[in-house]
Amino acid sequence: MNKQQLVQSIRTKKNFLCVGLDTDLTKIPAHLLQEEDPIFAFNKAIIDATRDYCVSYKPNLAFYEAQGIAGWNALIKTVNYIGKEHFIILDAKRGDIGNTAEQYAKTFFETMPGDSVTIAPYMGEDAITPFLKYEDKVAIVLALTSNPGAADFQLTESNGQALYEQVLQKSASLGTTDNIMFVVGATRPAYFTKVRAIVPDHFLLVPGVGAQGGSLEEVYKYGANQEVGLIVNVSRQILFASNGTDFAVKAGEVAKDYAIQMSKLMDHA
Repeated sequence: MNKQQLVQSIRTKKNFLCVGLDTDLTKIPAHLLQEEDPIFAFNKAIIDATRDYCVSYKPNLAFYEAQGIAGWNALIKTVNYIGKEHFIILDAKRGDIGNTAEQYAKTFFETMPGDSVTIAPYMGEDAITPFLKYEDKVAIVLALTSNPGAADFQLTESNGQALYEQVLQKSASLGTTDNIMFVVGATRPAYFTKVRAIVPDHFLLVPGVGAQGGSLEEVYKYGANQEVGLIVNVSRQILFASNGTDFAVKAGEVAKDYAIQMSKLMDHA
C-alpha cells in the first residue's frame, strides 16, 4: 500500500488507527505458549479481530529480533498475513549510511517487504536517501518522539531552532510527501502547531496515545491536515486488553472504540 492508497483507506474506513504489534512473549496469554509459533498465533488472532477497525499495522522489530530466527520467521508470516489492504510500518528505527543503509532498505522493502520503515536521521542525508529510491515505499523519520529523553537532544536549540525542527526541514527537502513521513509523539501536543508550520502536508506517525497518556483529540485538533495526515499508533492498550482466552475479542473492542472516536473527529472537522 502506498501513500495515496493509505489516504483512500482512511477516507473509506473513516479512521486513522494503527495497531502496534509489540508482541511480548512475557505478556501474551499463557495458553498460546503451547502453540508451535506463539508470536504468530497471537498476531493472527489480533489481526483478525482488528483489521476492520484500522488502516495500518506496525510490528516493532525489537520484539521479534529478540527471539532470534523464530521471531524473524514469525515477523515474515505476520507481514504476509496482514496482506495488501493495510499500510505496514516496520518499526526498526535504523540509522546508518552508504552500503549499510542500502542493505537495510533492501531488508525492509524487498526481503520483508513492508510499505514503510522508521529510520533515525542522526547521521544525516546519507542515512535517509537510500530508502527513498524505492517507488511507493515510505521512510518514516524520527523527529519528535514521545519519550522523556527526547528533551536531551531533540528539543535543544541552535540559532533559534530546535533540533527536531532542523530534522523536519532537512528531511522534507530530500524527498516528497509521498515518500517521507515523520514520527511526532502524542505526548507533546503543544508542538504540533510548530511541526505543521514546517511540514504542513506530510503524514505524521503518532505514538503515545493510550498507555502513554497522549490525547487523541489534541493530536487531531493540532495535527490533522486536509488528508488527515495522521497515523495514530496504539499498541499495549489494544494488544493486552485481556490476557485470557478472550484476548482477541477484547482487543477488537478497544480498536473499534478508537475507530469510532476517530470517525467522530473526522465528521466534525
